[in-house]
Parts: sequence; structure tokens; C-alpha cells
Amino acid sequence: MKAYPSLREFVHALERAGELVRIPEPLSPELEIPAAADRVMKLPGGGKALLFENPAGHDVPVLLNAFGSRRRMALALGVDDVTEIPRRLDRLLNLAPPRGVADLVRLLPALADLKGVPPRRYRGQPPCQEVVLRGDAIDLGRLPVLTCWPGDAGPFVTLPCVFTRDPDTGRQNMGLYRLQVYDARTTGMHWHVHKDGSRAHHALRAAGRRTEVAVAIGTDPVVTYCATAPLPPGLDELLLAGFIRGRGVELAQCLTVDLRVPATAEIVIEGYVEPDEMRVEGPFGDHTGYYSPAEPYPVLHVTAITHRRDPLYLTTVVGIPPMEDAWMGWATERIFTPLLRTQFPEVRDMHLPVEGVFHNLAVLSVDKHFPMQARRLFQGLWGAGQMGFTKVLVAVDPDVDVADPAGAARVVLDRLRLPDGLVVTEGVLDALDHAGIRPLWGGKLGIDATRPLAGEPGFGAPLPPTEPEPDARAVAARLADRFPGVKDCRIPVPGARLTLALVVLAKTRPGEGADAARACMEQPGIDVAVAVEGTADDPLSVLAWRALASVDPVRDLRVHGAKVAIDATTKGPDEGYDRNWPAEVAHPPGAVAAAGAVLRRHGLLPEGDD
Repeated sequence: MKAYPSLREFVHALERAGELVRIPEPLSPELEIPAAADRVMKLPGGGKALLFENPAGHDVPVLLNAFGSRRRMALALGVDDVTEIPRRLDRLLNLAPPRGVADLVRLLPALADLKGVPPRRYRGQPPCQEVVLRGDAIDLGRLPVLTCWPGDAGPFVTLPCVFTRDPDTGRQNMGLYRLQVYDARTTGMHWHVHKDGSRAHHALRAAGRRTEVAVAIGTDPVVTYCATAPLPPGLDELLLAGFIRGRGVELAQCLTVDLRVPATAEIVIEGYVEPDEMRVEGPFGDHTGYYSPAEPYPVLHVTAITHRRDPLYLTTVVGIPPMEDAWMGWATERIFTPLLRTQFPEVRDMHLPVEGVFHNLAVLSVDKHFPMQARRLFQGLWGAGQMGFTKVLVAVDPDVDVADPAGAARVVLDRLRLPDGLVVTEGVLDALDHAGIRPLWGGKLGIDATRPLAGEPGFGAPLPPTEPEPDARAVAARLADRFPGVKDCRIPVPGARLTLALVVLAKTRPGEGADAARACMEQPGIDVAVAVEGTADDPLSVLAWRALASVDPVRDLRVHGAKVAIDATTKGPDEGYDRNWPAEVAHPPGAVAAAGAVLRRHGLLPEGDD
């Protein structure tokens, strides 16, 4: 195991491994660097890490896509294969109490994983405070903070480790919350209501006290990853970092707030949030691929900026998947499945497809032992930590490889019994899920495609027969005669027992999506029809992402006998949606052209790739 004590040592490792490309051309942090990163992140396998050495108007290099592949995630976490970490976790979680000296000896290798895990104080002058800026010297504009998308309200810090302290326990919390830069000395503080940072601020606000904040940018790669980890409230992310690294994180005392930050961080922003001060933050092109709305959030007042000599600025760009965060999410599903099994032992494996942007879809293989166990699992997960935000849960049997989305989809369509296999309910949604019935809550869908046990509907009975699969082009032609917005019909899993059809359309009126889905479902041979907006040229992955982002199961799913129609299109006031449906993110042609020219010069895009 090789843990890197700082970001810059990780950068050297990436370069030695051929995983980093240096870009000396002066691209702008406003749109041009993000457009270049977006192009590279969407390359097969995640492309390369990018170090923009001379961002226009700034003297601080910008590092992006450092975590954007399986290999780089393994390098970041100091292992040859990310699956080494869940195996270590499994070993610890399954320890039995020793019954004698021999048992104790056998425990020693596992217990060694815990040695030195807690964070510890850095001795001496910390690297993160080699340069100290206070008072009039504070200027956030010196940092090459990216304006990622043309609809963004301004530049946003997108990969910060944000530290606060719980006023009741005194423990520090670390989370990843974006910061909109308002001016030289203030930023927005994007604390969602569900997050630990927001809970600490709420408690301090009730007491009329400021919330002290420290923001570490460019920590060692394990610490940055752990800031994204879905730990239960109260668990210290730095303990997880120490476990993964094999040694505790060294922390430095901040200069103007009572918080400690990783001593080798490249840049640290110290400050405070007043109890009742709010300011409009956003819009921002978010990891959902849509702009999150402009809403009031707390304001961070900066009291100091400290940094290393010649610092690096670590950041990322989020948007329509796949992006860099897809690989961080993949590591999370691998690492946290053993922890999920401690509460739900029937779970054998879990996969979060990138099209579901972490909280719209989870596929689980389940080892059932009693009737309705998969349904109980759905209800348990919807009430458990960050899994509770998941909109669609799918359960399959243990013989299914959930990490193979195409194969798992075929199994679901082959084994699902309609309508018995569907569970529709309501619950809490992620704050960035725009499709819900209301902000922060909406419909949930459970799809139980496991084989029925004794006592479950369908046990002992053959799967119901279905009609022959129709010709998708003929279905599209018939639908287009009735619905002028229909552009295509696709059957993404041909030959399955149940036929799933995607009706691709450009809506011309309210309700057209629901009507087109129902009309498609009524076609002979169609069992499940999903209406989704798009063009005939859109790849299936984009249509799947758009459908998952745009559906609320309670509002948009209709069961007709043993058939299902789903309206996964945008909604407006005439369709029961009284907010503004957000726009999808896209880079302007000028930024794309400038970025493409530079990337082609470095061999990152083929000639002629527009």
C-alpha cells in the first residue's frame, strides 16, 4: 500500500504512471478549461488527468480529472486494486471475539489495520501555512476558480474539503460542499438541509452563534475522496482516511478559527458564517447534468487564506455523465458495500450506474430467505442514511452480476412479474433531484425482479407469457401519425421476455409524453413504455440518464393490467409541476473549439474530432 502524504506527490505518481498530461497553453478558467476537462472526462475509460500549468490570468496551476479512471482511483487510494479496501473492511467487520491465545494471534493482522488510524497533530511549521494572507491581502480572485458552465452564477470551488465543528460533541466534520465566489472575501456556503455541515450550522444558529469554517483545497487524495464518502452522521471522515492510508492524517491548527485541517493541503480558506445571513447562491451546472436553482444559502466570510509556496488548485467539473465523479462513485460503491451488509446482510452486491448520478438508481443483488424480503430491503434502504435519497431501487437474485448493466437489465425484464414486482411509495429525495412532486420529497420506485419464494405472489407458477416483440420502426411510425413530437422508438434490450420501449420525442404540448407512453404501451408486444425527450441520434446512455432524472414514480408511472407506461419527460404547470424545470448543461461552441484545438495538439483528441 502506497499512501501519498500530499497532492503534489500524487501528481508526481500520476506522471510517472503516464496518467497525467501537462497543458502549458493559457486556457481560461472561465468555460475553456471546463470545456477541455469535459471532453477528456467523457473519453473511454475516463481519459487522462490534466494539469493546466498556465491558466489565463492566474499563476496557480489547475489540476482536474485526477480521480477520473479506475487506475487513478486505485493510485489515489494507495492500492493496486480498489477492491483491496472492501476486503480489509470485510475482515474487520467480521471479526469474532477471541476465545484464546491462538484466536488472538490470528486477529493481530486484522487489528494492525487500525494502528495509527486516528488523526494527529502536525509538529512544526505546516506546509499549508507557508504563505499567510490576512486583512486586505485576502483576495479569492487570485485563485483560478472555474466558471464551469455558461449558466453558472459565477466561479465555484467544486472540490473543497469543508471543516466545521459539532457544537454538542466538539467533533470536527468534513464534507464536500461547493462554494460560489461572490467577491474577494465572501462565498456562498452550499449546505443542503440533509448534510452534517448544515446540522452544525442549524444548532449554532439557534444559539445565535457564528459557525467557524475551514476549507482545505488540494489535500492528499485519500482525504479528498473521504470528503465525498457517505458516512453516517457523527462518524469522522478522517478516521476512514486514516484506515485507507494506513496512518493517521496529520492536522494543522488554523490561524483564525478553532479548527484543524490537513497540514499538507495546498490552499486553506478560513472564515465564519453568521447565524442569519443568507444570500442567493446559484444557479450552478451540477452533477445531475442540470442547473440547480438560485436559492438562498449561508455566506462564508473569509478571515484568512493560507497556502503552500507554488500551490496547486485541485478542482473538478460535474455535468452530464460520465464525468470524473463517476469514478469516485464507483469506488464508493465498492468500498461501502461491506458496510451496507452490516445492516442489510441479504445484500450481496450493489451497483450505482452512472446514468443514475448516484441517487437516481441503485441495483442490488439480494439473497432472500423469507417472503417479501426484497420489499423490506427497499423500505429499510429508503430510511437509511444517504441511501434514503435513492429514487429507484432494483433487486435481483445473487446469480446476477449487477456491475454489468446490460446483463442486469435483461435479467430484470426476463424475471419481473408485472405489476406484482413494483413498489411505488413516497419519501425524501436528494436536494438536487428536480423532478420530485415537491422540493426534497417525491415518488420512489422499487423493482423486485427476484425469483418468488413460497408465500410470495407467483411462487410455483410459470412466468406469464408475453406477445412477440414488435418492430420498433413500425411502432415509431404509428406513434408519429398521432404525436408529431415522436422522433424514434427504441427497444434497448431485444429478445427479453418483457419488451421495454423508449419513445423518443420533442414535446409539442403538455401531456404529450404521458399520452405517447400510454399509446406505445397499447401497441401489441410492448410491456413497458417510457417516454423520454431527445433526438434519434442521442445515445442510449443519454436517454437513460435523462429519463431517470425526469421521472417521479408517483406522478409519472401508470399501471394498466400487466403493462406499464412512464412519462419521463419535462413537466410544467399544466402537468402538476409548479416550479421551473431546469435546463441541461452545455458548453458554448467557442469554448469547445478553443479546448478542442489544445487537446488535439496534445494527442488527447483525434484530428477532425469536433
